[in-house]
This record gives sequence, structure tokens and C-alpha cells, in this order.
Amino acid sequence: MAMKLRLWRRLWPDTLYGRLVLILVVGMFAGQFLTSTIWFETHNNRTLEIPARLFASRLADTVRLLQQAPDETTRHTIAAELTDERYRLQWIDAPTAAPAGSLAQRTVGDLIAGVIHRRLGEPIEVRLLDVQLRDETGHHDGILSLFNSRMPSGDFHLQLMLPQGEWLDVRANEGQAGMLTEPSSLVLDYLLRIYLVRLMAVLLLALVAVRFAVKPLKELAKAAEALGRNIHRPPLPVTGPQEVRTAAQSFNSMQEQLTRSLAERTRFLTAVSHDLRSPLTRLRLRMEMLPDSESRERLRGDLDEMEAMVRATLDAVQGVEITEARHEIDINSMLEGLAEDAREAGHDVSVEGRADRPLSGYPRNLKRCLQNLLDNAIRYGGAARISVSDDNALLRIVVSDQGPGIADEALLERVFEPYFRISGSRNGASGGTGLGLTIARSVAAAHGGTLTLRNGAAKGLVATLTLPRDRHAAELSWRIG
Repeated sequence: MAMKLRLWRRLWPDTLYGRLVLILVVGMFAGQFLTSTIWFETHNNRTLEIPARLFASRLADTVRLLQQAPDETTRHTIAAELTDERYRLQWIDAPTAAPAGSLAQRTVGDLIAGVIHRRLGEPIEVRLLDVQLRDETGHHDGILSLFNSRMPSGDFHLQLMLPQGEWLDVRANEGQAGMLTEPSSLVLDYLLRIYLVRLMAVLLLALVAVRFAVKPLKELAKAAEALGRNIHRPPLPVTGPQEVRTAAQSFNSMQEQLTRSLAERTRFLTAVSHDLRSPLTRLRLRMEMLPDSESRERLRGDLDEMEAMVRATLDAVQGVEITEARHEIDINSMLEGLAEDAREAGHDVSVEGRADRPLSGYPRNLKRCLQNLLDNAIRYGGAARISVSDDNALLRIVVSDQGPGIADEALLERVFEPYFRISGSRNGASGGTGLGLTIARSVAAAHGGTLTLRNGAAKGLVATLTLPRDRHAAELSWRIG
């Protein structure tokens, strides 16, 4: 059972596209296989048609001779003379109840009755009891006789009533001149032209049609993934089938609710920050009135830390959100500007390498990301080195320092968590609030890129920002149509 389940999982595609194609192809193939019985039956009827007509003509001549006989004895003598190995006539007292028979058998029965009627000019009751195909060796192989014999013949068993009221039982084997083609050629032609050609046509149609049908679902999936990085992306167009339109409307409604929720959160944090300024100002005034200078300095540090945390929290909210349009960014000018500002503040910052061309992205957010990486390198290493490498697919910006690095390799990922600092302190003088790297990685993800940390070969920390050149690979400003 477990083996069958594993086999089923291996054969069952993992994508909706593959499953729909498989269902269509298997369904059409199964339908073709079932409807092929019609072809077999039609071909069977055509194979029996010539023997049936020959048999009916011979039987009509027999009936005419028997009708012309002057008495019963003469009729019986004529019937005995006409009987041979392939054509046996026998007088019976009463007819046998005719079976329901198949459609092919009823068709052959109607054909024989019709030929006899036309030949004699009057209807005669005919009951076809059995009709079968026989191959060249004399065996009844049923429908397979169509394929394993070039000269199949028909075995007929019927009963008819003569105008005199007597019943005659007739058994005959009637053949034909032979088939035009070899049975193997017939099988090959049938399988090739009907099964293979139709299967290929259905497969091609399914590949194209299903791809077209699932395209809106793929676009919806891309939009959902992009929404996690850019909440302000354009809404989905409400087009396509009814189910897709309903899903697009629900998606757009969800995006609108998320946008309002985030805007409300930002307004709430902004209001809290504004309301905190008044009590913080009163605390500063009261702090300055303290006679103890040591207590005054400690309180001043606590107040400074509180204000820094409030500002950092607001900056984190505003820095992660993408609220601007996408533009072509001159990376070289941006890095040189950041480095020049740091050098004017007395820090040692160098830039090596150049971007080959502008990068599509969000200028304000990307500048915030690079500024945080640069500040982090200066804070812990005293100096920073920026190197740029570019190719047709990726732009890499590496910011390294000569600081102590992070000895515990397990902490290289944890430092991206909000408010997490290795020293355990959130004092701005000793290392900020722990939000700089969180914001930087969020911005990198918003551009479809990555931000990783590693220790330098000798010392220091190396931050590598990798940004995709292909704007569609980033899936942020992705638009449909």
C-alpha cells in the first residue's frame, strides 16, 4: 500500500498546470479508448456485409427453388441436394425463440431480410439466431478476427418461414474475396492515425489551453508574493473568468485593508511619539532642577535613550514601508554621496568599483539601507570599505570594516532581529537600538535581493547586499498586461 502511494505521488504532478494537463490527456485517451468500440463494431459490420449479402442472395435463390417445387417431397429433396459442408439446410417443426442480440447482429439480420425481400419481391419472416466472424484457420476469435486474418468469413445461423408455412433452419459459412490490406497494417494504421495523432493533438491543445487557463492564477500568486514586499503595489486588474475576477477582487480588498491598517499603525506611532514629547520635556526641566549632578546625568542618559528608541521605532516603520514609486537609481552617485558625508564627519570611508548602469529600485529606501550598513561599519570598526561588483544579472555591494566582528557564528542571523544586540545593551552610545540591520534587510527584500553577514578573513564584519538587475525577478513593481 505504501509503495502504491509513493508511486501515485511520483506520477501525480505537483503543479496545478501539470495536474490539469494530465487529467485532460488521460480523460481524452480513456474516452477515445471507450469510443473505439464504435469503430470496431462499424468495421465488424463492414467486414460481415459482403458475406451477408452473398449468403442472403444464395438463400433467396434457395427459397425461389423451394417455392417452385410441386409438393413437400420435392422440396425436401431439393433442400437435401443444396446442402453441403458450408451450406446446411434442415427442416424444423417450430422456430426457436430469437435472442435479443447485439446491434451488429440486428443490423446483419435486417440486411439479410432486406436482400431476400428485394430478390423475391415479397417479405419472408427471418430470425437470425447467431452470426460470427471466423478467421482463416477456422477459429472464432471474435473481434480479433478483424486483425489476425486477411480473409475472414462469416458464420450465419438463421431460421425462415417459407410461404407454404414450413420452417427451414439454415447454417452457412460465407466468405469474401479478401481484405485490401494486411491486418497488421490495419492495426498500425488505426493506432497511429487515431490514437497517436489524437493523443498528440490533445496533448498540444491541453498544454496551450491549460497554460492560458492557469495564467491568471500564476499572476495572482506573483501578486501575493509581491504584496509581502510592497504593500503599495498597483491593484490586480479584475479580468478573466468569474472565479478569477472574484479572487482578484478579494485580493484587492485585502490589500486595501492592509494598507489602511499599516497607515493607521503609522499614525498611531506618530501620535504616541508626539504625545511623549510633552512629558519628556517636563522630565528634562525637572531633571535640570535636581541638585545632585550625578543623578542628573543618569536621568539625562535615560531620557536620551527613550527619545532615541521612539525615533528609531518610527524610522523603522517608515523605513520598511515602500511608499515611493520605482525609479532608475544612480548607485555610483548614491555611494559617493554617502561616503563623502561620512568623510566630512571625520570617518575613513572608501569606495571601490562601479555599477555599470543604473538600478531600478526605491531611492529613499535603498539609501536608508546603505546608510545603516555604513553606520554599522563605522560604529564598530571605525572605518568602512565599500566595494561594488556588477554583471548582467546581479549588483553586489559589500560593506566591510576592521572591527571585532561576531565571534559566535550562530549570531550572524540573530542580529537581524529587531532590537537584538550582542552586547545586550540598547544604549545609543554603545551600539544603537538594534533596528538598523532589520531595516536594511527589509529594504533588500523589498528590492528582491538579499543581505548577508560574515566575518572577514582576518577581522571585521562583511555585509553583502545583492540586488537583482531584472526588475521582474524582484517581483515588486510587477504589473499585469
